[in-house]
Amino acid sequence: QVQLVESGGGLVQAGGSLRLSCAASGRSIFNMNTMGWYRQAPGNPRELVAHITRDGRTNYADSVKGRFTISRDITKNTLYLRMNSLKPEDTAVYYCHSNTGSYDYWGQGTQVTVSS
Repeated sequence: QVQLVESGGGLVQAGGSLRLSCAASGRSIFNMNTMGWYRQAPGNPRELVAHITRDGRTNYADSVKGRFTISRDITKNTLYLRMNSLKPEDTAVYYCHSNTGSYDYWGQGTQVTVSS
């Protein structure tokens, strides 16, 4: 059983930065097929923000390319999302996700609010 716990969300002004963390337990993040960040704004479907594969390849939504960076620390079993140049449209609940090849796991989400 994998557990994912996000932290680092909050209120920030437009142009500011935040770093989200996702602490995993139950399995090494190195053994996940993929890990990623999704977000969901009110009234919108959940969307992929960024993900990283087991071999370290990354993929980003067009809307965050050049502003967000996904990374991981195997020794801390933690996934990160560095968010720079934040915009009001980045406001959403951000969820950590992992796929083991057989199962999908989700964190409880962390709220990010960007004020204009």
